[in-house]
Amino acid sequence: MAVDDEQFREFVETRYMDLLRVAYHLTGSAQDAEDLVQTALVKVMRRWRRVDDPMAYLRRVMVNQHISSWRRHRVHEVVTSILPDRSGRDMTEAVTERHALYEAMRELTPRTRAVIVLRYVVDLPEVAVAAALGCSVGSVKSRASRGLARLRLALAPPTPKQVPMTTSAAANPVPTGTTTMTGVTP
Repeated sequence: MAVDDEQFREFVETRYMDLLRVAYHLTGSAQDAEDLVQTALVKVMRRWRRVDDPMAYLRRVMVNQHISSWRRHRVHEVVTSILPDRSGRDMTEAVTERHALYEAMRELTPRTRAVIVLRYVVDLPEVAVAAALGCSVGSVKSRASRGLARLRLALAPPTPKQVPMTTSAAANPVPTGTTTMTGVTP
């Protein structure tokens, strides 16, 4: 038992930040990410002897736990756009872009968000994402495609409204100096 405990402790010490990064992208909140990693580690600790690939297993546990908690608690936090004063370079544009990305990610379903995070943040191949989520590679491809399309749409700059063009004929339908049917010249 002590050897397994030591191996588990070493694994957590070396991979905790990787797990936290995945959890943060899944949840969009640092506090929720820490809670998600802790919950996953507790669940995996009980089965540590039987786990062949701990990182893949933990990612799967985190995705499942996040989806379950999302189904139970569909309350969204309201993030404020007011940032504290800081010295140094102005990071407002980067923060605004990141905030817009996280807001767009929150609009995705948890499974689609999991596909986007595992595929593009963790940089797993489609086969590994499919194995982690327990679905087909085709499902991963379609969810990734639809998810990226929704993110592009949500992050696209607003298009200006089209102003109808007026032509001289439309502005003045009867040329000046001509007589109309009523016999009155405009």
